[in-house]
Amino acid sequence: MSNFTCNKRFDALVIGSGAAGSFAAKELTSHGLEVLLLEAGPNITENDFKVPDRKRQKGINLKTRALAVLRGQYIQARIGFFDEQFKHLFVNDWKNPYTTPLRDFYLWIRGRQLGGRLHLYGRVLLRMTDYDFKAASRDGFGEDWPISYSDLAPYYEQVEEFLGVYGCDDKVRNLPGGKYSGTPKLTALEKQFKANVEAKWTGRSVISWRYAAPNLKRVPLPIIAATETGRLTIRTDAVVKRIIVDETTGRATGAEFIDRETKKTELASANVVVLCASTIESIRLLFNSASPKHPNGLGNSSGLLGRYFMDQCPSQIYGSIPGTKGYEVDDSAPRDPFYGPSGGVYIPRFQNLDTVTNPEFIRGFGVQGAIGRGAVAEDSPAIYGLMGFGETLPYFDNRITVNRWRKDAWGIPVAHIRCSLAENERELLREQTRSIREMVESCGYRVTFSGSALGLDNEKEVFPDADWLSRFLFRKSFTKSMAVGAAIHECGGARMGNDPSKSVLNSYNQSWDVKNLFVTDGSCFVSSGTVGPALTIMALTVRACEYIAREYKSGGL
Repeated sequence: MSNFTCNKRFDALVIGSGAAGSFAAKELTSHGLEVLLLEAGPNITENDFKVPDRKRQKGINLKTRALAVLRGQYIQARIGFFDEQFKHLFVNDWKNPYTTPLRDFYLWIRGRQLGGRLHLYGRVLLRMTDYDFKAASRDGFGEDWPISYSDLAPYYEQVEEFLGVYGCDDKVRNLPGGKYSGTPKLTALEKQFKANVEAKWTGRSVISWRYAAPNLKRVPLPIIAATETGRLTIRTDAVVKRIIVDETTGRATGAEFIDRETKKTELASANVVVLCASTIESIRLLFNSASPKHPNGLGNSSGLLGRYFMDQCPSQIYGSIPGTKGYEVDDSAPRDPFYGPSGGVYIPRFQNLDTVTNPEFIRGFGVQGAIGRGAVAEDSPAIYGLMGFGETLPYFDNRITVNRWRKDAWGIPVAHIRCSLAENERELLREQTRSIREMVESCGYRVTFSGSALGLDNEKEVFPDADWLSRFLFRKSFTKSMAVGAAIHECGGARMGNDPSKSVLNSYNQSWDVKNLFVTDGSCFVSSGTVGPALTIMALTVRACEYIAREYKSGGL
């Protein structure tokens, strides 16, 4: 990594180093641009990925969570896979607060370090389709994206090939196949589940995950590729306070940031700014970059900045499989001793596709999980876990704003998040939970707990083998632990579109108001879909940065 030179002006400034920022750095440097990458968190080292000598805790993991709360991770400790091994990859909530309405708690899961939440996601990479991009034309709700699947397909392929994604073309009409480097496997129990479900419900498909192999180099592969060009400068511990705009020309000229450790304010200068800080952080930064020329937030002439914020509706069912023992090891991809095994089953959305199959709600949900993969004692029953991801519709009043009365550890006003479930999402969640439970019970599985953002639906069954205190605390905390945000698929708030009065960005993620400002993370989404957003964020970023490089070299920026 290069050392940051304060007085140097770069061709492009990239803010954030996760799914969007890493690929922005790679794409821009590959086209010959000199790039400065700013990351709010620290650098990573091998020490961040050491496997502890002690065994990882199972089940409720109450002690680890309680200690994390005392250390300041009172929000992060709520997430399902939080444990001692990963705790340092999540933020400290005392230093990084946010606010929500009293009755609309939002669970914001965050990671600040080089690579961002790429160190925390499940590496599942699924394509969106015109069932997503053109959903409004199908059901009349909201707006279509300004792009179609054909616009993004070549960039999906580029990302899949670069990352080495494992997958199969399963011939599912709303989940197209991709460019795969290997074939994943299903466990014996997953094959049984697939046969059972597909026999009973002909409209449902149970397929294997499509996922990237573990990155044993730890630094995101796109950042490594960008570094190898010699044109990338990385500055970690750089908490960006605002994007600077020349009031005369209207162009972005760089950013003001605060050193995370010293609290010293510094400036970074560039000809193009690419904002990739993650959905909520990017919107927060645009609001905090208000100026006389942009009094309501940078790039907010439409008044829609922060509006139409979304996150998928989460539900989860977990339990054991009577009559089985132990677990199966999947050797499809290289193993990662720090994270454990990858792989599992995925059930693509099957409701309300070409016809209305359930009139109680618009659109639908997908299901992701694993069966017989979780490490258990050899003489214990195999376990399973399935999580539903329902599509939240874009509502005008679901929004990100800035709370001027509350500031983070660096004196920057924090995000205020309002993401309330409407009746459409409540109906969807009820059906989502019912459908998943119906599938596992049809296979004879035992349910340990079942619930969603609406709460538990089987309080008496919860962790029957745990002690009474753990069970009590789990029941009391479950609703907030599975609140909207638990899917970690937040998107929207700086939507792209064809009309400047109805969007914040154009079809190339370019600000309508600031020509040399681009936003390529999940905030640009017009609808949330039911697949994880990571692959689409990466593909959109590659497409936008190809455009940036072309326009920059021709003098268009």
